[in-house]
Parts: sequence; C-alpha cells; structure tokens
Amino acid sequence: MKIHHNTAATFAREFRNWRIWATRAVVMATACAAGLMVAAFTWAGESAIELFMRLFAGQPVAALVWTPCCAGAIVWITRRWFSAAAGSGIPQVMAALDPGATPAVTSRLVSIRLSIAKVALTTWGLLAGLSLGREGPSVQVAAGIMLSARRWLPERTAVSAHGLLVAGGAAGIAAAFNTPLAGIMFAIEELSRTPEQRNSGLLMSAIVLAGLMAVSIYGNATYFGIIRATGIDWSLLLPGLVVAVLSGLAGGVFSRLLQASLLGQGKDGLSRLRAAHPVAFAVLCGLLVAVIGLVSAGATFGSGYGHTRAMVAGREAVPALFFLLKFAATWLTTWSGVPAGIFAPSLAIGAALGNDVAQWFHLPSATALIALGMVGFLAAATQAPLTSFIIVMEMVDGHAMVLSLMACAMIARTIAKVISAPLYAVLAQQQLANAASRV
Repeated sequence: MKIHHNTAATFAREFRNWRIWATRAVVMATACAAGLMVAAFTWAGESAIELFMRLFAGQPVAALVWTPCCAGAIVWITRRWFSAAAGSGIPQVMAALDPGATPAVTSRLVSIRLSIAKVALTTWGLLAGLSLGREGPSVQVAAGIMLSARRWLPERTAVSAHGLLVAGGAAGIAAAFNTPLAGIMFAIEELSRTPEQRNSGLLMSAIVLAGLMAVSIYGNATYFGIIRATGIDWSLLLPGLVVAVLSGLAGGVFSRLLQASLLGQGKDGLSRLRAAHPVAFAVLCGLLVAVIGLVSAGATFGSGYGHTRAMVAGREAVPALFFLLKFAATWLTTWSGVPAGIFAPSLAIGAALGNDVAQWFHLPSATALIALGMVGFLAAATQAPLTSFIIVMEMVDGHAMVLSLMACAMIARTIAKVISAPLYAVLAQQQLANAASRV
C-alpha cells in the first residue's frame, strides 16, 4: 500500500499541478525562440560578411572609407543608446549572474531590447568588415530572450532568474556552434555558480532544445567543417607540444592585451584618445583594420570563418603573416568598442598558428596541428578549456585526437593563466560596476 500511495502522490504532483507544466511550457517555448533568434543571427551575419566581401572584391580601396565610418557610427550608437551591448556579451551575462547584481542592474545588462540591438550592431560590424565573431554576442542575445520568460512564469515557480540566465547564455553557445554539449559545458564552466543550477534537468533541456533549433535549420553539420586528421602518431608529439605552448603564450598575451585595452589601463596616447574621444578612436581602429585587410588581400575581414573552414578542409594556404594580422585586426576591433565576439576569430588565429607550425616542421598534412592550434588558442584566450575542447572535438572525424585536444587545451590554459587573469571574469566586474553606477 505504501508503494501505491507514493506512486499516486508522485502522479498527482506531476500531472495535476498546472504550475509545473506551465513552467515547462514557458521555458521550452522561450528556448525555442532563443535558438531561432541565434539561427537568424547566424544567417544575418554570414550574409553581411558575404556582401562586404563582394563589395571588397569590386572596390578594395573603398574599405579604407567604409570600414572606419561604420566603426565610428556603431560605437556612437552603442554608447548613445545601448552601452551594455558593447563588447562580447559574455561578461554582461556573467555580471548579471553575480550575487551582488540587483534586478535593476540585471535589466541594464541583459534584456530583449539589448538582444535586438546586439544582433543589429554585430551584424553591421560584419558588414563593415571588422574582425569579430557572433558567438559571444549570441550568449547575451539568447540570455536576454530566456530572461524575458520571467513575466510569463507562474508565481512560486522553482525557476529563478539566475537559472534562466545560465540556460540562455549556454543556449547561445549551443545554437551558435550547433553543439548542445558545448553549451552545457559552457554553463558549468563559465556561467553556473551554484550546484543546484548545474543539476537542473529542465534548464539543461532548454539548452539542448535551443541548440537543436540551429541543427534543424542548418543541419547536423559543424560550424567550421570536419577535420579529417590523418597520420596521427608519435611523430606529431614534438610539433603538437610546440603548438600547445605557443598557443598558450599567444592566447595569454591576447587576453592580457584585451584587458589592458578595454579597462583603460594604458597610459599611451591611444588609450587617452579612446577615453576622451571614443568615436574618433573607433574610426582610427576601423581604418587600421581596413589597412590590415588590404595587406592580407581580404583574409582578415570578418570572423575568419571562411578561411578557417578552408584551412580545415586543406583547400587553402593562408598568407604567411595571417596569424599576426588576424591577431592585430581582432584586437583593434575589440578595442574600438563595437559589439564584437572573439570566439570565431580566436579559432581562426589558432588554426593559422597550427598551420604555421606544420610548415616549420615540413609536415605533409597540417590538419591535426590546425585542430590543436584552434583548441589551444581558444582555451588560452578564454580560459575555458573544456568548452574549447568540446567545440573543436565536434569537428574531428574520429576519436584519434580526443586526448591530444584535451591535453593541448589544458596545457595552453595553464600557460595563459600565468600570463593573464581570466578575461571574461575581469571584464564582468567592469560591466557590473558600470551598470551599478547608472542605476
């Protein structure tokens, strides 16, 4: 009788309590909306950079006017109406998740209004040819949509604003990369700060569902294609170790450079110009990005998705200085103050580093080292090794490189940790302070 009583009580709790099912329906519906928004963001971003490249092919010198003018306009609009939309978007979500963030602060950092602005301004940045990614911005976009579910949830629901932010931010990564598992790991590694959120089946389901929205539209294909790494043996030990160390050093320097630039720690003339005249500084950064793009024959414009995909497929030999040029273009774009992510550019920079090391060692196939470079630089720049590992692991055809990728991510992150504090955590504190000062 006791077993029958417990079963009946459980059945009643699950199927007679309308609040449970209303909560599930709202969260799942909002997750679908978040996934669809990120999928639309993907289409808009790719269309924007394709249009820019067509214009560049016809009139390359026009980029010297178009790119800086767009950069200045984007920064002016961002600072005037959408100040919390500047930068990646990941620090904003992390700041909103801070225990010290009040509801007023959270609404200044993450909202539907900011999500729409983030999509429009980041897409405009790609149309301008700036070196940026949309994956970080997708985190803020999806988090804003998920947080909006609060108004439709029933009273006394067990789903908190904190949980919605975690699910939304992770859903952004899941949908942006077509990798739901990477979204869950991102939630655990970067966003979640309480054990109960990590074990919430409903919120994890929301992350996966948002990721599946992108899969249903774009197919079960990886964002950068498939890495068919062949000839994996002990001969790659030394080159692989070189890639891990160099990517850790480069990613650590990149992270520290971004922090010094964005936090205004520099005492040089450019930092003073940025503080006093941010729009003029953005125009200058846009001009430098355009010059770098001309030098690289257009290779450094945009997220780097096309060139990375070509490298992964072994169809393209990038310019010899692509690593340094893409590094500089991404730094300048981020420093300018436009809404911009660094995930895709970091993967492009890491792929170029791996390709360069393969050339130094005269290896016939560079695909394995390209994969190691991608995971190493991304792990070092973001100090999120498990998320980086899963994102790149999804691209590898077969499991021969799984342990190598994980080892490379850990080595690179360890080296970067010595050089730089965690990028997103530092920037999140800045976002929190800025938002609190405006309340």
